[in-house]
Amino acid sequence: MARLLVVRSLALRHVIKNRGRPLFFHRLLLSLPSKSSLFATTATATASSRLSLLPSFHHSRSLSSAAAPSDVVLVNSEEEFNNILTKVQDDSLHAIFYFTAAWCGPCRFISPIVGELSKKYPHVTTYKIDIDQEAIQGTLGKLQISSVPTLHFFQNGKKADELIGADVARLNHITEKLFK
Repeated sequence: MARLLVVRSLALRHVIKNRGRPLFFHRLLLSLPSKSSLFATTATATASSRLSLLPSFHHSRSLSSAAAPSDVVLVNSEEEFNNILTKVQDDSLHAIFYFTAAWCGPCRFISPIVGELSKKYPHVTTYKIDIDQEAIQGTLGKLQISSVPTLHFFQNGKKADELIGADVARLNHITEKLFK
């Protein structure tokens, strides 16, 4: 049991130090047997507990990408997305557009972190768009969204940056740089 904790600790340290791919990290942790009472018994609770080991991200929310945190606004149609985008641009607002899918492992990994950032930066509205919705397919083509998770960052109504993938370090860097 102690050996497993050491392996997990070393894997976590490696990922943080070397900015390893979160998907690999997520798979590694899920593949290790968990007999310790430190971790919950269900897969979702186990993954959530293991992810809570990441520095400065203490959360107990499920990793499911299907339900958005309360501070994140769900976008359900192309018309709704276009109206929001127009409002963000016309009113020179700060916003994050988070393109995700329920089946996407890296999306489930980063979803709680995006939720925490939406709480940390209340002046920045985070919009969550599920790419599997039929009503949003036209917009995805126009925006050239070909991978998830993809995040578009708007500062003062203009697209300031983009993040493709579940790179937590870069996500933190971008939000600090743009919205602090």
